[in-house]
Amino acid sequence: MSHFRSDIRQRAEELVALYPRTRSAMLPLLHLAQEQDGYVSDEGIAEVAELTGTTPAEVRGTASFYDMFHLEPVGKYVVGVCTNIACLLAGGEEFLEHASQKLGCAVGSMSEDGLFTLEETECLADCDRAPVVQVNHRYMRTTTTDAFDAMVDDLRSGKLDHDVPPHGTLIRVRRSGGLRASRQEVADQRIAAKAARESRIEETK
Repeated sequence: MSHFRSDIRQRAEELVALYPRTRSAMLPLLHLAQEQDGYVSDEGIAEVAELTGTTPAEVRGTASFYDMFHLEPVGKYVVGVCTNIACLLAGGEEFLEHASQKLGCAVGSMSEDGLFTLEETECLADCDRAPVVQVNHRYMRTTTTDAFDAMVDDLRSGKLDHDVPPHGTLIRVRRSGGLRASRQEVADQRIAAKAARESRIEETK
């Protein structure tokens, strides 16, 4: 029985069909697993391994390499505060300490209400608005402690639900444009490409 919801499983199978080698779909599948559970769970890892023809150890090793993936439960909102040089000079460390007090959790931990996880991040590439804050990988641009406090209150009240979906959701609107093909068309093109390669190899012998 699939750990993924039916809609997530369908999207996962569509993703796998796009790649000549199933293991190449591992990263987007991990994002789907995290979208469903909020983090990459053991069950999600097992499902990704099954879909990609790999082992759970390979999937876990891949997920652990990237800091966008969390292997343990996190809050609904993952708040990242940058303390790299530009942000450090703009008071990033003091800002991070303030964030910890406001959210009620230490860096790297989750608040008791389960709403927030606080992270100290590497450069978030928005240095002209230091110190930089992201929530679930969305730039919030709250460069003062008062603005940060107001943002947190808005998150708690649900006022920002339209702008900041729960952790794991990278995009809420699925694109219907661009290059699209049915699974059968993709399979037929791969068979034709393989036959063409084999023919060229034979010709060179």
